[in-house]
Amino acid sequence: MVEVGGFFGLLLLILVVYAVVKTVQSDASTLGKVIWVVLLLMLPVLGFILWLLFGPKG
Repeated sequence: MVEVGGFFGLLLLILVVYAVVKTVQSDASTLGKVIWVVLLLMLPVLGFILWLLFGPKG
């Protein structure tokens, strides 16, 4: 039986990696990219939600 916490942990990991890749590929400034990546790695759940709402576009 798959552990529910393990499934959500894996899903969160995939989403955070996606957000980091999209941030690095964006047109944001280098400082902006660094801040977003650090936020995503230090606070994955909150960082991902904030990235969805306010993150770099394009």
